[in-house]
Amino acid sequence: MANPLVELKRLGQSVWYDNLNRELIKTGALQRMVDEDGVSGGTSNPSIFEKAVGASDAYDEHLGEIVRDGVSLDEVFDALTVTDVALSADIFRPIYDATNHADGYASLEVSPTLAYDTQSTTQDAKRLFAALSRPNAMIKIPGTPEGLPAIQHCLAEGLNINITLLFGVDNYEKVALAYIKALETRAAGGEPLDRVASVASFFVSRVDTMIDDRLNALIAAAKSDLEKRRLEALRGKAGVANARIAYERYRELFSGPRWEALAAKGARVQRCLWASTSTKNPEYRDVIYVEELIGPDTINTMPQNTLDAFREHGVVAQTLTEGVAEAHAHVQELAAAGIDLREVTDELQVQGVKLFADSFAKARATVETKRARVLAQKVGAGAAGD
Repeated sequence: MANPLVELKRLGQSVWYDNLNRELIKTGALQRMVDEDGVSGGTSNPSIFEKAVGASDAYDEHLGEIVRDGVSLDEVFDALTVTDVALSADIFRPIYDATNHADGYASLEVSPTLAYDTQSTTQDAKRLFAALSRPNAMIKIPGTPEGLPAIQHCLAEGLNINITLLFGVDNYEKVALAYIKALETRAAGGEPLDRVASVASFFVSRVDTMIDDRLNALIAAAKSDLEKRRLEALRGKAGVANARIAYERYRELFSGPRWEALAAKGARVQRCLWASTSTKNPEYRDVIYVEELIGPDTINTMPQNTLDAFREHGVVAQTLTEGVAEAHAHVQELAAAGIDLREVTDELQVQGVKLFADSFAKARATVETKRARVLAQKVGAGAAGD
């Protein structure tokens, strides 16, 4: 039987892997996902790196090579994370070449502690892009208000940018327009457009998690069975509805004379990337955030459990453009119940930045512990040699 993951490409959707790490690279597991599952790109973030470096000895050999007196924690941390993404980009490079630069990207995130600092984010993005030195590398920048100018500047400079931690449609529209404006800047300066790539990473399941919590509180306070049933019917639908509305806006923004003028000069659309697509609530289908969001010019970046589940029993059909009117109606019903989707998505972005910043701090602490251990071993070995 055909692999459903591979079948997604037939409908214009790429599968990226949401867990780039050294062990996958060293064991050949990432290459097997490319060969067997059609995985054509990948993403990393501070939370992924924190778990990977803490749980695996796959980084120990590299640590032994780079750790010595005078090498700072920042240098060690950069060496490990940049190498993870650079090696992943090398695995995806044949896809990048075969698709004429349309696919095959690996993403590395700027420090989330800089999410509200435009200048520092811009500097960090340029530094990391130069360190990766791969045409199919992407730098992830959070789509905060302060991140938007950095995103536009970096794109205008020719960096590939993955805008992360997007939750709200209004925020997404600003990100898409920043991409279009950056391309217009490049075109006005006579710079090529065909090698600049960008994706807008829209987080899905976390929307349902927060809204379901609010609905559950309303259900508990409901004064009638009818009201309870009405509220219960709203659970588990906001994430998909929100993403479908965002995709509707994508189709509007990347069409018409303004976009066509850029496309004629080689510009590529900024694809929507569905992130946070693992199912958090066991009451819901385990592949709901894949099956309900299949459509052209999109990416679904999946963690291992979602990848495995979809390979096993995923149903492939174009669903992203279905039920858009119902999606708008759902948002209105939430509002009628007292839940403002925009307020929820704004809060989720703030939470997301904090979670990533906390993971970044934990990852650095884990690397520092391992770095100190390696240094102590080297000092001990040196003393023994004396």
